[in-house]
Amino acid sequence: MKAGIHQLINRHSLSHQPRKPMNTSMRRMRLTILLGLLLSTGLAVAGPDIQHWTTLNGVRVYFVPAAQLPMLDIRIQFDAGSARDNGKAGLASLTNHLFSFGADGLSADQIANRLEGVGANASSGADRDTGWLSLRSLSDPALMKPSLQVLEKMLARPDFNEADFKREQQRVLVALKQSEQSPASQASKAFYRAVYGAHPYASPVSGTIESVKALTTKDLKTFYQRYYVAKNAVIAMVGDIDRKHAERIAERLSARLEQGQAAAALLPVKDLTAASTEHIEFPSSQTHIRIGQPGMYRGDPDYFALYVANHVLGGSGLVSLLAEEVREKRGLAYSVYSYFVPLRRKGPFIVGMQTRNDQVTESMKVLRDTLNKYIKDGISAEQLSTAKKSITGGFPLRIDSNSKIVGYLAMIGYYKLPLDYLDRFNERINGLSLHQVRDAFRRRLQPGSMVTVTVGQRQVEK
Repeated sequence: MKAGIHQLINRHSLSHQPRKPMNTSMRRMRLTILLGLLLSTGLAVAGPDIQHWTTLNGVRVYFVPAAQLPMLDIRIQFDAGSARDNGKAGLASLTNHLFSFGADGLSADQIANRLEGVGANASSGADRDTGWLSLRSLSDPALMKPSLQVLEKMLARPDFNEADFKREQQRVLVALKQSEQSPASQASKAFYRAVYGAHPYASPVSGTIESVKALTTKDLKTFYQRYYVAKNAVIAMVGDIDRKHAERIAERLSARLEQGQAAAALLPVKDLTAASTEHIEFPSSQTHIRIGQPGMYRGDPDYFALYVANHVLGGSGLVSLLAEEVREKRGLAYSVYSYFVPLRRKGPFIVGMQTRNDQVTESMKVLRDTLNKYIKDGISAEQLSTAKKSITGGFPLRIDSNSKIVGYLAMIGYYKLPLDYLDRFNERINGLSLHQVRDAFRRRLQPGSMVTVTVGQRQVEK
């Protein structure tokens, strides 16, 4: 028997007795208990029913009706991340940030007050691949209509006022200056530079002090006009509306955008051909360590096999192999981890930890030895079984809220993943064989040509 998670929750909630309204924590607790019951009874939990169409202006739309809460979540995602900065690091991030600082005659205060007055919340953000705007509103038409009007203004008529730009530019410069005092920030930036070289992914999303100082409002307006267009957009919606209403909203939002052109394809990421090591001297009591290489991309045929293999290595927290070797057996660190960051092109595979300065050599040896042995010997049958149970057992919590689902919809739409991505997630995990998982990790990870970055204070070690 198979049913969507929202249908299951709806059935569980049916009652002819009047009920008192539940607060958010009570609702989340009840949902968690329900999901536990579903898992314990072996009932398959399918992903949400995703509906898809394209607007007249060429925007792809992904929609999940969800009548359990009187809410609507919208996320409009664009191929407008820092990979499109074109030598002006920080441009995508600052452009996106200024959406809420004035639009179509409304000031930043007026935008905030109008949304607050109807219980709505708008936000925006940018990463290496994408830029987005999102809205969470009550679905009552009297409240949803004004919140959508504000979103339309932010989306189609941002002001990029010179005074707002100068103020936010200075705020970013202060944050960048502060990040120079963070060894973790320094390690991350150096790692991406070393792994990606001349590729756009090497550039820090927030930019550098020099690059942000050089930005102008003209740069922001040009970036917006090029990338925040219909042909470069995806709309994701989850909430208490029907298909016809969703279509009207999508048409209304997309019609305000210039049609434009989709962003050009990013260049492939080159694999590393040799190992490299970089140390950044930093006056700290602990050293931050990053080891890695280009990893995998969204839609990668090895995605699920690599995901499971990494879950055992360092993706399962305190019960991972790295945690056992580094923390439990030797006490070299409180936290140690590994993970993949799948992007449009190959995102990084990262192994990381921080340790006392006098333990760096030992820690890196343990990290490398553990990684090398795991790649060589591969995952065991017992580890694979445990990983599958852990990953599939936790799947319902990935889609236990509208905000999580709308994020997945935007991801599915932007990366053009199959509509059954969530519906078949557990099936794809459970269908992996021992050979597939071992083979993927051996083929894709090359410990002899990984980047190593350390940030800390060198000293004579014990």
